[in-house]
Amino acid sequence: MQFLKNILASFIGVILAVIALFSLLFLFLLTTSQKPEPYIRDNSVLTIGLSGSIPDRISENPLDELFRKSDKDVVSLKSLNENLKKAVVDKHIRGIWIKAEMLNASWATLEEVRNAILNFKKNSGKFVYCSTNDIGFNEKSYFVATAADSIFSPPESTFEFDGFFIQTPFLKGLFDKLGIKPEISRQGKYKSAVEPFIRKDYSEANKEQLTALLDNTSKTYLDAVSKWSGKSIAQLNNDLNQSPHLSADYAYKQGLINKLTYPEDVKERIKRRIGLSKGEKLYTISNKRYNQVSAKSAGLTQIKTNNKIAIIYAEGEIVPDVVQSPFDHSKYITASAFRKELKQITDDSDVKALVVRVNSPGGSGSTSDLIWEMLRKTSKKMPVIASMGSVAASGGYYIAMAADTIVAMPSTITGSIGVFGTKFNMKNFFNDKLGVTFDVVQSHNNADWLMSTKPFTNTQEKAFQRTIDNFYENFITKAAESRHVSKAHIDSIGEGHIWTGQAALNNHLVDVLGNLHKAVQIAADKAGIKNYNLVTYPRPEGLWSYFYNTTQTKVYSFFNPDFGNQISLNRIKKYIVTNPRQIQALLPFKIVIQ
Repeated sequence: MQFLKNILASFIGVILAVIALFSLLFLFLLTTSQKPEPYIRDNSVLTIGLSGSIPDRISENPLDELFRKSDKDVVSLKSLNENLKKAVVDKHIRGIWIKAEMLNASWATLEEVRNAILNFKKNSGKFVYCSTNDIGFNEKSYFVATAADSIFSPPESTFEFDGFFIQTPFLKGLFDKLGIKPEISRQGKYKSAVEPFIRKDYSEANKEQLTALLDNTSKTYLDAVSKWSGKSIAQLNNDLNQSPHLSADYAYKQGLINKLTYPEDVKERIKRRIGLSKGEKLYTISNKRYNQVSAKSAGLTQIKTNNKIAIIYAEGEIVPDVVQSPFDHSKYITASAFRKELKQITDDSDVKALVVRVNSPGGSGSTSDLIWEMLRKTSKKMPVIASMGSVAASGGYYIAMAADTIVAMPSTITGSIGVFGTKFNMKNFFNDKLGVTFDVVQSHNNADWLMSTKPFTNTQEKAFQRTIDNFYENFITKAAESRHVSKAHIDSIGEGHIWTGQAALNNHLVDVLGNLHKAVQIAADKAGIKNYNLVTYPRPEGLWSYFYNTTQTKVYSFFNPDFGNQISLNRIKKYIVTNPRQIQALLPFKIVIQ
């Protein structure tokens, strides 16, 4: 009995300690979450560090900020655009210093970043310098750098200049060795998401569409480099087809960099540019700190109005509500989360229009259809505009086509109007490789037809294909009605074909080329309003709500160790892609142009 008492006392002590820890953490966040607005000195320079990915927006929750693994200033498209808009009119900001490293953002995102910097230069007349460090430039970071007046690099740093490629792993050889046979039903010869399961290389149709993506990327990159360097595109192509290079020295000799020098020298050059003497201090402010400078303090005219335009950020794969979790839904798209956000928007009489920012390769066909129907009904109450980011394809395109107007960037990956379903016949794997056999008792002939322990019969295979065909027929019918073109036209550019935003415009899949700001302008015009405030969804949680949900999750996980596994994105993705009950409107394995 004493032993049990000691165990109980220890357990209660642990719980009390956890509660005390979280209480102290809550009080700390409460006192630090409201930071004072920074004081900007005259002759200051805004520094923007660009590396890794560039998300549309980042979490505004204080706990996320506190526990973010990296101490680097994470730059989002939202913060970059807002800060550049303020810096244009801020009399204290003399120019911008971009510190670029290796970037892995999509080309559509990079176009938005570069265009935002070019617009800053055009509207402000202020300078933009760009430098790198010992990591150096890859093609993506150098593409952004070409928006600057001057580009600098340390002499022994790297400069990648070798062209672009897409690489995909194929699993057929592995499946053959394991005795696993994928049983695939798909509609569309370009619907290549299933190719890695059934082939050892790209099909000709897939090569065709991937080559078109590479050609678009190459043209976008070379146009920017040509304008900055003065070298013709023919010269640049010739250079790229010669021996590859990785040195900054090569870039300097080819006129792609202004000077090989060190960061301290770049600082001195900036000081001379703004008229400071060698002994004077250069004041800089990071993008992260400049976020806290209000538009009013920067000098932007503030117009009071009750009108609002709502923006829903629809990011990640589209998945059914396979689990209910208190975690943030921002990494995937569910019907329940969308329904909640749309209710908040439509219940607010001040919201005059909606912009749906889509960054999704698609996912569950049935979930995409649910969201499409919600947006279609919303469009009867207010203008709905779709803004395509890096990728809005397959199911991502499905939800976008409910909008009144679709806006895409030239390099957006979109289209992929097609569908597939998968079932893996693992009978030989279990029987021959593992020695595991199965027997079944069933009430009707086809009760177990979706199980992975047996192959389809001819009748079952036709039934599975019929389901896929029906979904595809509904997909192209709705697309034709949305785009006001014939179903035959949609079918001719469908079949899973991936398009760039520019090609999608030419094929009437999108209406306008432009960024999120362009989509907001169109929404305002359709709503008949000139002045408005922007409200974004999902809304950031209040500090107490976020603290409560996080604590609730931690306590629940303590008593349910498998909880984290149940809601992991990898588990959800595996469930969606391999479950034969889920019809997939999904892109191939993530397309990364490197």
